[in-house]
Amino acid sequence: MKVLQFTIPIKHDTTIVSRTDMLPYFYPYLHKHKEMQITWVKKGHGTLVTGGNMHLFQTNEIFIIGADQPHVFKNTSSYFATPKSKAILSLDIFFDPTIISNSLLNIPELKNLRAFIQKAQYGFKVPEHTVKKVSAKMNLIKHLDNGLERTLQFIELLNLLASIPAMESLSDSISSVYNNENESIRISQIYNYILHNYEKNLTLENIAQQAYMTPQAFCRYFKKHTRQTFVSFLNEVRINEARKIFAQGNFESISSVAYNCGFNSITNFNRVFKTITLQAPSHYIESLNKNILENAV
Repeated sequence: MKVLQFTIPIKHDTTIVSRTDMLPYFYPYLHKHKEMQITWVKKGHGTLVTGGNMHLFQTNEIFIIGADQPHVFKNTSSYFATPKSKAILSLDIFFDPTIISNSLLNIPELKNLRAFIQKAQYGFKVPEHTVKKVSAKMNLIKHLDNGLERTLQFIELLNLLASIPAMESLSDSISSVYNNENESIRISQIYNYILHNYEKNLTLENIAQQAYMTPQAFCRYFKKHTRQTFVSFLNEVRINEARKIFAQGNFESISSVAYNCGFNSITNFNRVFKTITLQAPSHYIESLNKNILENAV
């Protein structure tokens, strides 16, 4: 498996593409495409991986993915269970940033929008307080048939996004490793294997074998391209999964969550959880419950 170079289906007379997906789960493999992508997760939760960075995603969140930015919206393992009890719903808007910048926005008055598109190459998460406005604009674009009206609304959408201060960046770079076909295949194989097997007893030897490397060579390679050790990356994946389970509230005990996420020691789980989240699991759960009660008032 490699970082697939997707081709988004675009009609010959369409520059801005909107698409609704209603599926059992998001496409679970690392991929990229030349179009920039604005995704509104209308229903679903999991981990968004962009390059070597991970971010939790949940219902009613919006993300901007840069052109040729490797990414995957990875749902939790519960989405792949049988029988199927969960599904995802999303609205995407795709556009080629080069075409948009060089034609539609190629006037001085819209230079701020060109600057925003360039800045958004590393991806952003739209702040919660602006999701309602941005999603409403995305919905409008989706349902407009008139090309001129769609284009004007799209420009307004870009202007709205460009006016949002200090959006959370999804990544600080797009590694050159993804521009090399052989390296792209190798690093995506590693990511996909970890994301699909994090709950198992993964060893350095296991993962190095998947990359067709010796354990020593793999450690150097992984650290060079992700700026993390294999263990720290695996721990982050596992802790993200645990956080999602805690947020859902459907678990027997903290220890059961720890073991289901791949930890073989509750002591180790507690230590790693606190290192990554700066909170003990019990305090994290208390904070979640407190937020739920406050929002319910």
